[in-house]
Amino acid sequence: MKIAVLIARILLGLLFTVFGLNGFLHFIPMPPPTGLAGQYMGALFLSHYLVTIFLVQLVGGLLLLVNRYVPLALVLLGPVLVNILLFHACMAPAGLPMALFATVLWFVIFAGVRRAFAGLFVQRVEAA
Repeated sequence: MKIAVLIARILLGLLFTVFGLNGFLHFIPMPPPTGLAGQYMGALFLSHYLVTIFLVQLVGGLLLLVNRYVPLALVLLGPVLVNILLFHACMAPAGLPMALFATVLWFVIFAGVRRAFAGLFVQRVEAA
């Protein structure tokens, strides 16, 4: 299991680091999507919302690559992955396989560090 978590952590870290950097440096040419997906991405771009998303992707990816604060990286990247999945499921299904692959990697890493999240799954907590 350790090897699977290590591979998943490096792959997901590389994925988010590369695409986070690409948001700033534009070294991977990507044609803008068409239709509703294009309108949605255009609104995100014009509002500068994507700058925040690319920064979160970059920080989360780097944390995974350097193997520091991995639970924090998972918390940062979880909502980004949900949005990526929903975007591709609802508006641009061509990218859905890659989004599902990234989600599987996220869950493999989560399974490896699940003890760090044990406090979140407590049904009742008494106030201090």
